[in-house]
Amino acid sequence: MKNQQWSLLVLLLAILISSCGGNSSSQTGETTTPPKPMVAEEEPEETDPMKNKGIGPISSVELGEIDEAMVAEGKKIYEQMCTACHKIDKKYIGPSPKGILSRRSPEWIMNMILNPVEMIEKDPIARQLLAEANGAPMANQGLTEEQARQILEYFRTLE
Repeated sequence: MKNQQWSLLVLLLAILISSCGGNSSSQTGETTTPPKPMVAEEEPEETDPMKNKGIGPISSVELGEIDEAMVAEGKKIYEQMCTACHKIDKKYIGPSPKGILSRRSPEWIMNMILNPVEMIEKDPIARQLLAEANGAPMANQGLTEEQARQILEYFRTLE
């Protein structure tokens, strides 16, 4: 009786082992390529800082002559909302805005001001800046497009 139970147990184990891990093609000697995981196609990330427009509502910015009224408003907003983390002449918590238009596109700058959370999640340059800021993300100040444009105009005078 014990021999029959032992034989049955061995047989069940053999069936279990043979049904796991193999596929029919390995038994016939054929090789198959495992299926690729389903991944949504992503657009390539633009890492050229002067071509990258960022992620947000701004797709195009026309820069003409500097508008002194916009500069004055932008400076006022910057001093009220931004100086806790940004200093004009040096990197502080965030990068210095001095010369930023030689490092980033105007659209990227405005999108970073208006949409910092999504920019940090999806934009390669914003993610790199976050790493350099020791994990201190830029806060969303809830500014309007007009206010962001005024800050951009102020930044143009810091070149």
